[in-house]
Amino acid sequence: MSQHFETQAIRTQTERTQFSEHSTPLYLTSSFVFDDAEDMRASFAEEKEKNLYSRFSNPNTTEFVNKMVAMEGAEAGYAFATGMAAVFSTFGALLNTGDHIVSCRSVFGSTHTLFTKYLPKWNIETSYFKINEVAKIESLIQPNTKILYAETPTNPAVDILDLELLGNIAKKHNLLLVIDNCFATPYLQNPIKFGADLVIHSATKLIDGQGRVLGGVTVGKEELIREIYLFSRNTGPAMSPFNAWVLSKSLETLAIRVEKHCENAFKVAQFLEEHPKVNLVKYPFLTSHPQYEIAKKQMRLGGNIVAFEVKGGIEAGRNFLNSIKLCSLTANLGDTRTIVTHPASTTHSKLSEADRLEVGITDGLVRCSVGLENVEDVINDLKQALG
Repeated sequence: MSQHFETQAIRTQTERTQFSEHSTPLYLTSSFVFDDAEDMRASFAEEKEKNLYSRFSNPNTTEFVNKMVAMEGAEAGYAFATGMAAVFSTFGALLNTGDHIVSCRSVFGSTHTLFTKYLPKWNIETSYFKINEVAKIESLIQPNTKILYAETPTNPAVDILDLELLGNIAKKHNLLLVIDNCFATPYLQNPIKFGADLVIHSATKLIDGQGRVLGGVTVGKEELIREIYLFSRNTGPAMSPFNAWVLSKSLETLAIRVEKHCENAFKVAQFLEEHPKVNLVKYPFLTSHPQYEIAKKQMRLGGNIVAFEVKGGIEAGRNFLNSIKLCSLTANLGDTRTIVTHPASTTHSKLSEADRLEVGITDGLVRCSVGLENVEDVINDLKQALG
């Protein structure tokens, strides 16, 4: 098969049934039947590759995973009910009591809660470094450190971490490098090329792209995915066949959608950078971005997320949201519809100001997930809301 991204996304399919369908059907079945006792025994013994139960595998989830594996340049993968199920199961499968994680402090809020509230129950601790403290990473590594973890671009401040640098550190210290690639998608960035052992996605975002279903996936080295599969087979966070079918169809248009998302987002970022009521704009492909050169090195385009700071702090941010007419106020991102959120008064409101500033969330910070509407309409809505 062609190695071109778009062709893989469209032509990676399950084997056709006796009905010779052109488009992969839904396999809404909880289990699968066997020919006889020996077929069942050999299947459960994994002497033959066969679907047993949809908590383990299903033709729809297999097709979705196979596409993601091809797109990321991975060896194997497993699909989950949500992005956070992928994060937790990846750590749950690979870490033991007493292990240690080194992570960038700028991580998704639920991941931070996992690191600080739940993993410590099993005596698994996390040491954080800030975006501007990458030189500190090696000093945080302990004899029991097992995983180096990061998101890039980060949520919600859209900072960029140098994947090549992280890959070199992980290799030097024999650590597993795990990267959350949700904001970039496999179309814009492939962390495995830079040394990542595992790549995690919340498929709920740009991979679905239309705000319909939840999903997550981890892809990477086969021996690591094997451990994640066994953990997940027993703990039950599997993706539903219906969601896998939707997401596999979504991948067929990922490249063309993300191209347009990026084109629109860049125009929105340029507009905001010139607006007198905006203090700063963070977008990876703006030359003003602090990590612009790194973004250009490892990303194809800048993504669909623009972070900007409204002058006037928390109240100005709240007033901005209240003035929005076209864009959506919702907790999702990566949708066809443009979405704006104000983290300081919503998702991160329980954090102290000092804790928010540690991850780049100023009082007036707005995260804009730029959609696929006509970009002039999006800009006009932002303009009137700022006015």
